[in-house]
Amino acid sequence: MADRVSRRELLTGALGAAPALWGARPKGILVDTHIHLFDPQRFPYHANATYRPPAQTLEEYVKFVREAKIDHAVIVHPEPYQDDHRYLEYCFENEPSRGFFKGTCLFDPLSPQTPQRMETLVRKLPGRIVALRIHVNRDPKTPPTTSGPIRDRDLRAPAIKDTWKQAGALGLAIQMHFIPCYAPQIFALASEFRKVPVVLDHLARAGQGTAAEYEEVLRLAELPRVYMKYSAVRYSSQQEYPHSDVKPLVRRVFEAFGGDRIIWGGLGMNMGEFEQQAALLEGMFDFASEPDRAKIRGLNAVRLFGFGRK
Repeated sequence: MADRVSRRELLTGALGAAPALWGARPKGILVDTHIHLFDPQRFPYHANATYRPPAQTLEEYVKFVREAKIDHAVIVHPEPYQDDHRYLEYCFENEPSRGFFKGTCLFDPLSPQTPQRMETLVRKLPGRIVALRIHVNRDPKTPPTTSGPIRDRDLRAPAIKDTWKQAGALGLAIQMHFIPCYAPQIFALASEFRKVPVVLDHLARAGQGTAAEYEEVLRLAELPRVYMKYSAVRYSSQQEYPHSDVKPLVRRVFEAFGGDRIIWGGLGMNMGEFEQQAALLEGMFDFASEPDRAKIRGLNAVRLFGFGRK
């Protein structure tokens, strides 16, 4: 897409030298709000899987989180499993400590069966499902999908409102994985259902939109139940780690959403990745106070997703 944000003044500037890797665990409560787990040998992928990644199993992850001393995590139910949530259930049943995990669900937001299917899953797994994830990343010049893999449905379709309303009734958030051009459509829905929390994944993938489109993303901060997820910084960068060109964008996000409505995801799957991501977060938010950084590291997620409550 031409005129990308990362090539405009929105993303100019630099972090400076790459932050040194930390040997110590960051302070306070740590919540990873964005992990994917895969075990295709025991839980085969769905026929409509949009990609087929190598295994990234619960057992491997448990070893890592114990070493890293991560307090909680949200399993973002991934597209390879589509609307089959059996592996998610398995992860809940075999978590590293009681109440460690919560998770998102994936259903077709246009299906008339989705409101009831969401309710059935939420009742089956009380206190565990925290959001319905919706993917809209298609080129806006192409038509939305109406069937097949659960992604790129039309956010303006009437059925979306039924799904959004039911999510709110069940106490779920809507987790949007999108590119910036869809921000106005999200704003319209979030404005109509103001009590439903909305989580914007991956800094709204700023690198796949224009500066003007990202202004519409920042406008979502006007709605008090919209949260930004600081994760997958590479989607907003034209540079390798430490993605120095993204720091001005992170500051603008902080100015818009404040310290109370930013959460952290993608802390890694091993100690090397964890130390790298921890150092990156501290470098990106070095302008923020320590109390605000503590909120981003985990306190906001505890409050938003109800960790500590069954």
